[in-house]
Amino acid sequence: MNQTSMSVSEFVLLCTIDSQKKSYTIVMLTVVYLVTLFGNVLVVLVIAMNPQLQKPMYVGIAALAIIDLVGSTNIIPKLIAVLSDWAAIPYGPCLLQMALVLYLGGAEAFLLAFMACDRYVAVVHPLRYSTLVTKRTILAAGILLYMVPAAFVLAMLIFITELSFCTTNILNYCFCDYSSLVKIACKENPKYFLTLSVGSFVFGICPFVFILLSYARIAYAALKISSSDGKKKTLNTLTTHLLVVGLFNIPLVLSHLLTAVGVKLSTESYNTMIIVANIVPPMFNPMIYSFRNKEIRSSIQKLFKSAKF
Repeated sequence: MNQTSMSVSEFVLLCTIDSQKKSYTIVMLTVVYLVTLFGNVLVVLVIAMNPQLQKPMYVGIAALAIIDLVGSTNIIPKLIAVLSDWAAIPYGPCLLQMALVLYLGGAEAFLLAFMACDRYVAVVHPLRYSTLVTKRTILAAGILLYMVPAAFVLAMLIFITELSFCTTNILNYCFCDYSSLVKIACKENPKYFLTLSVGSFVFGICPFVFILLSYARIAYAALKISSSDGKKKTLNTLTTHLLVVGLFNIPLVLSHLLTAVGVKLSTESYNTMIIVANIVPPMFNPMIYSFRNKEIRSSIQKLFKSAKF
């Protein structure tokens, strides 16, 4: 059929949530956002103000907190607006939101892999740590961390600007998403989804497998440590990082696995799972590091004690 493209100045986000639950969801999202802001800003301040915490591992934690801050700010306020019946989003801000979702997801995946690599060198090759983890190494890792996701997002943006829309401007999603935009476009070119599959492999599967292998090797090395205190400290750090990695990966992996094995989720259930996957980890990450990392916990306590005076 001949299809005539239409000029799209805005998209409408169709976030399917039970109308009776919308008010509770808005309150919950507001609380989650405020807790996320407080926790992550606190972690960044504590690490920035304490010279003893300005080491690769803690710099990684601070970078993760910044990514979580930007990511939550990119999604939650608009999500609250959508649930409050302000569902329209202009074309430009929609592309910006999509680009940030893709970029921050890729950057966080690489960052977690870098943190796993840092812990691997510290535990498995402790005597070589200072020679392997240098300022030059950290700079190279930082360039890789920021430039590779940026190149990927640029390619995705170029593809999106090629699209024209024929029948609708309604996205059946809670925020602007690459695959949702492609699905409502006139063109059905496999290259658009091939790029997404490549991105999922590079920024999803590869870092996740690398992290699991690194931590398996770290756990094996930790069990061979003769000192009970050293073994406990190493395993505690390992558990902390695995909790953060699990929060980042498991909800998204679970949603894909359920679909792959034929479990049909309702649109509301799928949207709820995606919302949880995007807003819960940024809220819990600073809590995990605050409670499980002795150095950060003690620095936060000192900060609050000094604030009282």
